[in-house]
Amino acid sequence: MITNFSRSLGLILQSEGGFTTDPRDPGNRLPDGRPGSTNLGVTQANWEAYVGHPVKWSEMRTLTPEIVKPFYKKKYWDAVKGDELPTPIDYMMFDFAVNSGPVRSIKLMQKAVGTVQDGIFGPMTMTAIKAIPIHKLIQDFSDEKEWWYKSLRNENFERGWLNRVAKVENNSVNMIG
Repeated sequence: MITNFSRSLGLILQSEGGFTTDPRDPGNRLPDGRPGSTNLGVTQANWEAYVGHPVKWSEMRTLTPEIVKPFYKKKYWDAVKGDELPTPIDYMMFDFAVNSGPVRSIKLMQKAVGTVQDGIFGPMTMTAIKAIPIHKLIQDFSDEKEWWYKSLRNENFERGWLNRVAKVENNSVNMIG
């Protein structure tokens, strides 16, 4: 629900960390060949697209949670219909969208709920989400995310991704009490 956006963003920012230029991270490669950076989970390429012009690492370093909040709301929360989802499914889909893209988040949720995996969040997907008991949906979506991360076979980041799945699952259970 809309009231869960700020709380969800706070949890995501805890997972995302600060400024990095790790060349092993595909998010730190810009389309024009420049080495990129990431800060607060915002890749330089995504930030440049959002602000409409190239930026330097010095600008990326100055990003704050307050500055990136509208970016996260527009690019990820709104893309997965966070305002319409039950808590904590809103947070789970938002978190996975930040880490792997909104379409991937929608497709894996569609797989978890047994609807067509087209990446389009329509009424059938929403109905299916709301029809499944919340604890089962938390587990099923977590299982799908874990499977997907393992399928990437990325030894540099897999452990961190799997830890994040477990953390998000635990946070989600705590959100419903």
